[in-house]
Amino acid sequence: MTTTRTFRPARTEDRAVFGSAADWGLLLIRVTFGLLMAAHGAQKLFGIFGGQGLTATGKGFEGLGYRPGKVFATIAGLSELLGGLGLAVGLLTPLACAALLGVMINAMALVTAPNGLWASDGGLEYTMCIAAVAVGVAATGPGRLALDRFFPWGRGGWWSAAVALGLGGLGAGITLSL
Repeated sequence: MTTTRTFRPARTEDRAVFGSAADWGLLLIRVTFGLLMAAHGAQKLFGIFGGQGLTATGKGFEGLGYRPGKVFATIAGLSELLGGLGLAVGLLTPLACAALLGVMINAMALVTAPNGLWASDGGLEYTMCIAAVAVGVAATGPGRLALDRFFPWGRGGWWSAAVALGLGGLGAGITLSL
């Protein structure tokens, strides 16, 4: 005897309580990338998680041409820390994505692009992936398992993506021009 299974979508009340697979997938992406970026910012700012701290990071930024290095290291560290935390919890998601995108554009322009594509050679691969996730989450929205779900920008869309791209690009452009 053969049993034929038919596809039945989850009941509406089940989705309302537990969220959809897409909501959980977005939560996984947001928390993973967000907390890793927040930790990366904490490395710069506080020297934890194996980081060098603000003074040493500032000297590194000066070596890249950012003057004063400590100020730009603080901006980058705060952008990663606050942008990462915002992304992780899904709060002010377009702004969190813009903060991360601005830092990644700067990193691509001055650090990774001259080394080609692959991260194994110090190339664009890693920074490009972070930038793509930031723009992708801004466009799709953070999902229902986010603090932004109660606000209009919590649904994502073209405007949210445009805000993230526009503000991230503007911040990166201003920084690179100084």
